[in-house]
Amino acid sequence: MTRMRIALAAAAAASALVLAGCAGGGDGAEEPTEEAAPTFEAGTTMAELADAGSITVGTKFDQPLFGLIGPSGVPEGFDVEIAKIIAGELGISEEDIEWVETVSANREPFIENGQVDIVVATYTINDTRKEVVSFAGPYYMAGQSILVLADNDDIESEDDLVGQPVCSVTGSTPAAKLAEIGAEPVLTDTYSNCLEPLRSGQVVAVSTDNVILAGLAAQNEGEFKVVGEPFTEEPYGIGLALEDDEFRNWINDVLEAAYEDGRYEEAWNSTAGEVLPFIEPPAVDRY
Repeated sequence: MTRMRIALAAAAAASALVLAGCAGGGDGAEEPTEEAAPTFEAGTTMAELADAGSITVGTKFDQPLFGLIGPSGVPEGFDVEIAKIIAGELGISEEDIEWVETVSANREPFIENGQVDIVVATYTINDTRKEVVSFAGPYYMAGQSILVLADNDDIESEDDLVGQPVCSVTGSTPAAKLAEIGAEPVLTDTYSNCLEPLRSGQVVAVSTDNVILAGLAAQNEGEFKVVGEPFTEEPYGIGLALEDDEFRNWINDVLEAAYEDGRYEEAWNSTAGEVLPFIEPPAVDRY
């Protein structure tokens, strides 16, 4: 497991304090005041994280547009920006986020074992997962689709995958759907590891959420194409500890505020929006 800690030692006089202008100016200008730090009820996850001044976030490290290690050595993408919004509302700067690589198969164990505080990792909400973790959101609605070689005109929909070897990822909802429709799933740990089997002809396609496939196609321009219409609905949620209702409801409040004030759309446009059109976010689930 790749693990990365991004921590910059804060200077003794952090810039969180905004100092007044030159003393004795006598111009009547008001002195800027320090912005109040967020406060939370004692004993809540929000209070614990805010007091610690850091948060551990599980995300993908190999998903173009959503979570991909960038030139700076830290993950970049839409999921990463959503996590930064949540951290910011806790008073935690992005420099104090610990990013932990999560793949599809380890997201629930990492939450259950306390290895991460939240998971923001193209994480589809479903009833089976809700038995062991809780979800805030959804914050995006994806759909399963198909990636093929650019010169493949034989596969146009999920019907053409029946009886065919198709690559997906262990522990993912797309892998289960492939088996359900009669394809032959060829499973690996990350979607990027599906590309070489597709190039070599070991599999005829890769199948997962359309936004993930669009990112892979964009990253490998001219090699692959996404075909057909999405044939499932995949609501992406933020995974957290089971039955931490206060934290889940608080994250939902943060998401709704970000929808309203433009931070959500800004996060999209600076990442996935470079390839995919913006769509209005789905309503959060207040279960």
